[in-house]
Amino acid sequence: MRVPLSWLKAFVDIDVPVEELAHRLTMAGLEVEGIEYLGLPGGELPWDKDKVLVCNILDVRQHPNADKLVLADVDYGAGQPHTVVTGAPNLQPYKDKGPVGHPLKSVFAKEGAELYDGHAEGKVKVKLKGRPVRGVMSDAMLCSEKELGISDEHEGILFLPEDAPTGAPLADYLGDVVIEIAITPNYARALSILGVAREVAALLGKQVHIPELSAPATGPSIEGRFRVTVEAPTLCPRFTATLIEGIEIKPSPYWMQRRLMLAGMRPISNVVDVTNYLMLEIGQPSHSFDADTIAEQHLIVRPARESERLTTLDGKERTLTPERLLVADPTGPLSIAGVMGGETSEVTASTTRVLLEAASWEPATIRKTARAYALPSEASRRFERGVDWELPVLLQQRATALLQQTAGGTIAQGMIDIYPQPWQQITLDLTPAEVRRIVGIDLSAAEIAALLAPLGFGCAVEADVVRVTVPSSRQDVTILADLCEEVARMYGYDRIPGTLLSDALPKQQNNVSFELEQKARDTMVGCGLDEAMTYSMTSMPSVAAVSPADADPALHMRVSNPNTPDREYMRRSLLPVFLEAVAGNLREQERVLQFEIGRVYLRQEGQVLPAEPRYLAIAMAGPRTPLSWHQRDAGAIDFFDVKGAVETLVERLHIGDQVEFAPLDGDPRLQPGRAAVLRRRAAPRGKAPAEPGAVLGVLGELHPDVRERLGIETRRVAVAELDLEQLIALSAPAKYRPISRYPATIQDLAMVVETATPADAVAQAIRKYAGNTLESLVLFDVYQGPQVGEGKQSLAYRLTFRAQDRTLGDADLAKIRQKIIRGLEHDVKATIRA
Repeated sequence: MRVPLSWLKAFVDIDVPVEELAHRLTMAGLEVEGIEYLGLPGGELPWDKDKVLVCNILDVRQHPNADKLVLADVDYGAGQPHTVVTGAPNLQPYKDKGPVGHPLKSVFAKEGAELYDGHAEGKVKVKLKGRPVRGVMSDAMLCSEKELGISDEHEGILFLPEDAPTGAPLADYLGDVVIEIAITPNYARALSILGVAREVAALLGKQVHIPELSAPATGPSIEGRFRVTVEAPTLCPRFTATLIEGIEIKPSPYWMQRRLMLAGMRPISNVVDVTNYLMLEIGQPSHSFDADTIAEQHLIVRPARESERLTTLDGKERTLTPERLLVADPTGPLSIAGVMGGETSEVTASTTRVLLEAASWEPATIRKTARAYALPSEASRRFERGVDWELPVLLQQRATALLQQTAGGTIAQGMIDIYPQPWQQITLDLTPAEVRRIVGIDLSAAEIAALLAPLGFGCAVEADVVRVTVPSSRQDVTILADLCEEVARMYGYDRIPGTLLSDALPKQQNNVSFELEQKARDTMVGCGLDEAMTYSMTSMPSVAAVSPADADPALHMRVSNPNTPDREYMRRSLLPVFLEAVAGNLREQERVLQFEIGRVYLRQEGQVLPAEPRYLAIAMAGPRTPLSWHQRDAGAIDFFDVKGAVETLVERLHIGDQVEFAPLDGDPRLQPGRAAVLRRRAAPRGKAPAEPGAVLGVLGELHPDVRERLGIETRRVAVAELDLEQLIALSAPAKYRPISRYPATIQDLAMVVETATPADAVAQAIRKYAGNTLESLVLFDVYQGPQVGEGKQSLAYRLTFRAQDRTLGDADLAKIRQKIIRGLEHDVKATIRA
């Protein structure tokens, strides 16, 4: 929230430097994110007190040599008027009519003043230099808001109020400091100048004084002319309305526009500006209706009816549901309560009668409505955090006075005030023992009362108890812990002593599952992959882009209050959102190697909550190695690269003897012939083939259709998705054996097998019959061609043998080799090549 210091000083006397004030607010929980100096030293464009002054325009004449320029005689306090050449269009109505006749105040800049260029894009600083303009010397200027850095408005010069002191430095008149405060949800009470003033007054030991603002009500009574019916009193605990007639819609006065702009709001018109101004000032949002558009002069607060429609002030038609609260008339909706008004009752340039509504709303209803329609507003921001139920009356008093002051008109006597559920005051008994238990400081009951009273709490000390009465402005305080927090803030967080645990620390226990997850993460990084983190929520179009068959809402867990339609369902697979990120990266760079470890959410039969196993996703695309002068053609990443990463993970988790790869067909995500499944190896049953075990993941190259739907132009994208939860469950501690002191013997073995026979089956057969002297096994050659026959392939393996207790002799190796050959002939129908 932006808090102009000049506005804050209207509510509380501040006698400390702004930097110290910012520090005190931050230490009290209101974090000051920045301090902006406007026109003052320390800001981007300080106004020179000798060169940028308030002036009075005395006369405006046509430039003798230019139709679009005028000459303005201005008094800036120097004794003699100074002539300025300007093309400001808002001075044209005054030209050649003689002396202006009334104070016409503006900003005069002398030669040498530093300003912003009013015609340049953005903020470009220039130093004013004198030069002839069409034969007339111009060594000064009248300034626009953009040239002064006030706003982006540069079409005309800035007109100041008539009471602006001629000759005064503009820095003294308009210079200001804006404090930027980060308002967290628990500090909703500070979402106004009054709210911040209460905090400042408590911190500085001052009193809050609300500037008096009221006007007599001289019009006919509102009673009998307007009616209000509240059909949902639990959702609308208070509703007030006042009437002002005979108004004129026009721009609000400059002082009000200035404060709104400093606070970050754009001025619109006097009626709208008054409601925005008071929302920022006292924290109570309100809404103005064109009274002539309200049917039967009757407002009704009610839930929406099914499929009712309302076009809101942003021009969009909204379909309403019974969960939404409306302000309506007998013909239909007028506004979405606490969020946004409708076009049919909008105040326009022709409006002459305004019915002003100020109400209190149930916070959860406003929060859900604002999010459902993606309509966050300054009003809903306050209502959804809770607004003081006593503020509507104060707002009506101040608003009617400001409306009459800025728009004219007559205030109707009386005010409609529907208050079916008045604020129930809360009283809490706080003891020094409770403060000591929660905060850790020793204070007497009198000292506790002295800390709480400046914040507006009623405090009565009775023996060793402080009876605290909570004001309506502090709806966030409901329990003793809330009061203890206020005591700690006012005492000073920096003064609270640090303490250590008075008990022994519990014994350290290893979290094996977490450690193995970290090992998987480290393994992927070691393989050259970067970790990605994507959203846990997705949408059906995102799922359909990767796997159309899976894009069934019935299979997914739906979030009841999603932030956006793109994040509506909990993911069942990492790949849809993960591959969207990969596709985006591939549009910016040619080589991507990424992985993600995250949870997926799978429906469980008969269970409300889903299962949440951890999955691992991998994506690799682009050149196999980065571009280099000594390796111009490194080849493209393919299936075997991602398989190598998965094999490395399997090895590091020590589960190589428990899993196996098998060809995979029929997965629409992956290209046929370039896909595999990782599954658990089943234990053999006698001599019968082992049954396939549980699927642990899939890997392969993305199907071209998937790449097209994702917008990926790279020809090959190798991906994998593994059930990390199951892989971790299989993991066992590493088994070590002594390093043999005897030499190794290397032999090559080549054989011919059916093309359909997996190389993994051959390797398993070799390990099965080689025994424990086989130290390593490497496939180094694969051949298919006429020399081995159609439907056949030649596989060549390098075998390394080493014994722990002796050097293996030729007889030993020959025996082992024959055993391997017989096993291969039996298990995989291999023919050994000479």
